Amino acid sequence: MRILIGAGVLLAGFCWIQASDSGIGDWPMWGGTPDRNMVSNQQVVSSWDVKTGKNVKWVSQLGSQSYGNPVVAGGQVYVGTNNELVRDPKEGGDRGVLMAFRESDGEFLWQHTNVKLPAGRANDWPFQGVCSSPLVEGDVLYYTSNRCEVVALDTHGDGNKHAKVIWKFDMMEEVGSEPHNMSNASPVSYGDLIFVSTANGQDESHVHIPSPKAPAIIALNKKTGKLAWEDNPVEDRILHGQWASPAVGKVGDTVQVVIGQGDGWVRGYDAMTGKRLWWFDMNPKDSVWPKTRNEVISTPIIYDNKIYIANGQDPEHGEGVGHLYAIDATKRGDITQSGRIWHFDKIRRSISTGALKDGILYYSDFSGFLHALDAATGKEYWQHDMLAAVWGSPMVIGDKIYLGDEDGDVVVLQAGKEKKVLGEYNMGSSVYSTPVPAHGVLFIANRNQLFALKEGAMTKPATARGPMLLREPWRLARAR
Repeated sequence: MRILIGAGVLLAGFCWIQASDSGIGDWPMWGGTPDRNMVSNQQVVSSWDVKTGKNVKWVSQLGSQSYGNPVVAGGQVYVGTNNELVRDPKEGGDRGVLMAFRESDGEFLWQHTNVKLPAGRANDWPFQGVCSSPLVEGDVLYYTSNRCEVVALDTHGDGNKHAKVIWKFDMMEEVGSEPHNMSNASPVSYGDLIFVSTANGQDESHVHIPSPKAPAIIALNKKTGKLAWEDNPVEDRILHGQWASPAVGKVGDTVQVVIGQGDGWVRGYDAMTGKRLWWFDMNPKDSVWPKTRNEVISTPIIYDNKIYIANGQDPEHGEGVGHLYAIDATKRGDITQSGRIWHFDKIRRSISTGALKDGILYYSDFSGFLHALDAATGKEYWQHDMLAAVWGSPMVIGDKIYLGDEDGDVVVLQAGKEKKVLGEYNMGSSVYSTPVPAHGVLFIANRNQLFALKEGAMTKPATARGPMLLREPWRLARAR
């Protein structure tokens, strides 16, 4: 671990962290709040029909592959996609694209595009666009580009349909990261710091780690883009890649940054200093990569001094055995045994994030099963089979659960100890992202469209205008 004292970190007096959505308002980051618990107290539409336009407020066109989750803040909606819908002829070709739309009517406002890295799929897989969900604070947006950069943008754009860049931090150049396939960590902040995974991983051979000394996690000063601290507990033990996103929350008297890492461990840090507080191995001792040992792609949620997180693998590896844990984050050191509250081993590999409300944890796996568990004991109340792969996460909005799948279906279930399916609605193409609420509207991105859904709205039937969809069902790794 390296701490840079001269990085201009101003954290004194900043001791408040929001935990869980407080009601109607913005959805300014992945998970809504720094603790990443996928829960909102809003009430949104629970039925719709994109073919007839029933309860569809507006539809905007994206590229042909969209893995970045929608974020809503300051009257604008942001989503990551690729450049198959070329909005500026001067910015053609394969690029990662972050698009901004007006929240009220879906009008395209501006975009930030990034050409692909020259090494190709080893670092930046073709046509996969921007997979990071941005973080918006006031007039500044932070996200991880496909080029392994942390970028700060002015949310007002440049007045000419393009972004206005405040600063960039190139993780390949500055800390030596060699991203595997894609860089996609969604930033989270505390005080004057923002935290991201570096995406450092294997090379295309899937044997060699070209940059074992590069950090796994970094903290940057959000005002200057300068490195504040870094840590590399993984070194040459990266199983494949490092695509997880961090969470931030207060545990006891300490604000912690918690992140799953490429060796299959999840770790907690002091947010201010980067001091490593605890570490937890999410795999059984006899597990062997890649058959039974998993990396961690899921984002942890922090709730009541506990961490809830599952492990899994790159979806290209298919289905397999997974593990879901509740961890006591007040412990210190190697807490693989001492910090284990419960272990649920009936889950398959997962890249999803959990949602915990009223003592029930909802967690999905890549095989398409949604599990409802007693958050205190890990006992399963029920499960629901989506009959398709799940890339996104369950979102609890009000008293309902929303979850999308690769077939393009979004299921709506009643939250509670008994399973009750309220409806299932097809979005026209795969839903790799998570439905999110803002100001009483439900936002859902499928592969090539962004939908705003609201009770009583009616628009013309949605059509898949724009580019022909690519056939490749995925390419890489959302930590979602």
